Amino acid sequence: MGRWRFFSVLFLFLMLGCGLAIAGDPTGAQALKADPGKPVDFVWVLICAFLVMFMQAGFACVEAGFCRAKNATNLLMKNLMDFCIGSLVFWAVGYAFIMGSDWHGLIGLSGFFLGGDGYDVDNYLSFFWQLVFAATAATIVSGAVAERIKFKAYFLYSMAIVSLIYPVYAHWVWGGGWLSGLKFGLGHLDFAGSGVVHAVGGIVALAGAIVLGPRYGKFGRDGKPRAIPGHNIPLAALGVFILWFGWYGFNCGSTFSAHHLRISVVAVNTTLAAAAAAVTAMLIVLAKTKKFDLGMSLNGVLAGLVAITAPCAWVEAWAAVVIGIIAGFILVGGVYLLEALKIDDPVGAVPVHGFNGLWGVIAVGIFADGTYGNYSIEPPFVKGLLYGGGVDQLIAQLIGAGALFIWAFGAGYILFKVLDILIGIRIDPREEIQGVDLVEHGTPAYPEFYVIRR
Repeated sequence: MGRWRFFSVLFLFLMLGCGLAIAGDPTGAQALKADPGKPVDFVWVLICAFLVMFMQAGFACVEAGFCRAKNATNLLMKNLMDFCIGSLVFWAVGYAFIMGSDWHGLIGLSGFFLGGDGYDVDNYLSFFWQLVFAATAATIVSGAVAERIKFKAYFLYSMAIVSLIYPVYAHWVWGGGWLSGLKFGLGHLDFAGSGVVHAVGGIVALAGAIVLGPRYGKFGRDGKPRAIPGHNIPLAALGVFILWFGWYGFNCGSTFSAHHLRISVVAVNTTLAAAAAAVTAMLIVLAKTKKFDLGMSLNGVLAGLVAITAPCAWVEAWAAVVIGIIAGFILVGGVYLLEALKIDDPVGAVPVHGFNGLWGVIAVGIFADGTYGNYSIEPPFVKGLLYGGGVDQLIAQLIGAGALFIWAFGAGYILFKVLDILIGIRIDPREEIQGVDLVEHGTPAYPEFYVIRR
């Protein structure tokens, strides 16, 4: 009976959202009259958003490839549901918490279900753009907790990230919240989401990995880490190339206008940082192991992309290369640090997204060259420490990075702890050895490898 009551409440909740009044500019006639060139910008942003949505395929390939064959179905299912359940939850409450009317700089409190004045072409465009970002933040977590978390626990934490954890911090930075109003520099800035998207996802992932504990067999009795190779490195490599391609939508689309010729700067910086980080990671591991490690090089690409996402519009090419080189060091150092702390992150999500996301927002305060404003070709321009901007912008970036870590780790740790108390978030050790695919889904990705007794 309790289950039917739950679904009845859910149905009424959805009907409430569907029944809200229609207002705004749903045809776009008013917007077009005000700005005849607007359709070009709409198409630009939507195409870039489609690229970001396709990054879900990249994440699915990377996570499945870096993990074992017996858990591939589970990881693909997570990436599918991140976007499906994320879309519904974000429509209901998440977007309103970001872009709704500000409440004391902490959260938005209007526009639920895109109802009322929310039925407007501009608002719908903004919703879709923020939706693909929110889904990305949730997807990042799934890799760090892979191969040992119950699917129902994943389902609940994904809803929490998309509906609350991501929206609250996004409001602080992009929705008119307190971080955007800091009196240092131009306030805390994050052009395309190094912090808002990637670091939030990566730091929540850190909390989840800590609460879950390492996979069975990851650390020996002597405490030393053991390698657990992924089952399909070609699939992981394909995923990285898909993500790299989608990232041009992520970063270039954040101009919100095809008329901003700064797009070329963003594209070049995105490319150079990714390349520099990949080469750096490869060389560091080569010096340590005498091997050209593909897995670390692939994650190096992602680390560089994450790091350049915040400063991509505000820095010169040489700075993008430096940011990428430092990202490569942070990646490799982060991987070894987590292993030393006995924290198991199967795909490297925490150092790639968490640590390098924080580095990306800090880099704005150091390398911003004073030639581009806050999403504007008009002054005031963003100027960092190395270009005579003083420490003001750097202070704003450090405050934002600190607030991000406290919020994302604190909220993530509480979330996973509460779920563990209520439903238990980890699968049974015997089921972990058997593989999550059979236990949770009944559909192995590679059925020819299994003998299934019925």
